[in-house]
Amino acid sequence: MFLRPLDPAADGAALHRIFGDPDCCTWLPDPAFADLDATIAKLREWTTGFEATSWVICETPDGPALGRIALYNVGRDEDVWEAACMVTPAARGRNYAARGLYAAIRYLFENTTARRVFADIDPDNHASIRTFEKLGFTREGVLRGEWQTHIGIRDSVIFGLLRTDSLTDIANPPELITA
Repeated sequence: MFLRPLDPAADGAALHRIFGDPDCCTWLPDPAFADLDATIAKLREWTTGFEATSWVICETPDGPALGRIALYNVGRDEDVWEAACMVTPAARGRNYAARGLYAAIRYLFENTTARRVFADIDPDNHASIRTFEKLGFTREGVLRGEWQTHIGIRDSVIFGLLRTDSLTDIANPPELITA
């Protein structure tokens, strides 16, 4: 397994299997993207400025994207980062999200001054909650009525990991390819 830099144009079609699927996008603020062009545009938006911390999960270095791992700074503090992950339905059940996040977060802590990584998760997104718990993130609280989404007003469960916390070792982490 590998994490390689995300290329919105080249990886767009493979990632549209996630971002064009209504079931995969249930917990996102917006509904699934109507077409490939919309997916590519959103991937460009999400990746711009975070090219060094936006990856795709793949089985070979040049293989098709099976998911997306991203770490991005939310702007209020340069040392506080948010983590995001999505995996195609066909690739689920192989621990790709946890393995990819493990490698990405280690990279972030080793190569930046980041002191905190957090995840903002819908309370009904049980798979994501399990993934972050598996990595050793602490459940910090619930923000009630935090998001206006395509499925209505939703709460957020916040999970956090400090640089000084123990990131749980995950077997078989991917090789991380940097740009």
